[in-house]
Amino acid sequence: MNTQGTIRIDPVTLAAGEEVGEVEVVIPYADPALTRAVLARSAALTAGLHVRISLIAVHTVPYPSDFVCPTATHSFLVGRLVELSADCPLPVSPQVVLARTREDGFRHALRAESTVLVGTRRSVWRTAEERLARSLAADGHKVVLVHVE
Repeated sequence: MNTQGTIRIDPVTLAAGEEVGEVEVVIPYADPALTRAVLARSAALTAGLHVRISLIAVHTVPYPSDFVCPTATHSFLVGRLVELSADCPLPVSPQVVLARTREDGFRHALRAESTVLVGTRRSVWRTAEERLARSLAADGHKVVLVHVE
């Protein structure tokens, strides 16, 4: 059964008005400045909620290559995620996923109907982050597109 998710663009808050337990919010790693801005904005978006953030970086490996991540690359990504997590006032659990494509990596890492904050910069053309947001919404996730200047 393929359920359609939703995309919300630049909301003021994620709270729906009703009392909820812990909320898991997933933030895809894009680049350091963009991810840092989304992490900062997540505190305002989740005000009043008991939230746990998962910061996920997908390391893509093309098909002809062996399905391994070089130690130096993995260490660099983990270090970058830990550094970004330290700046966020909310609890953040960083995770690196190895996959053939970025979309496959998120399909593997996300639970059903996850709430995902995708940061993007304003552009005339559709950005990679906007394409990811559409793909995740098509997979049934609740996607929030956050525009960062």
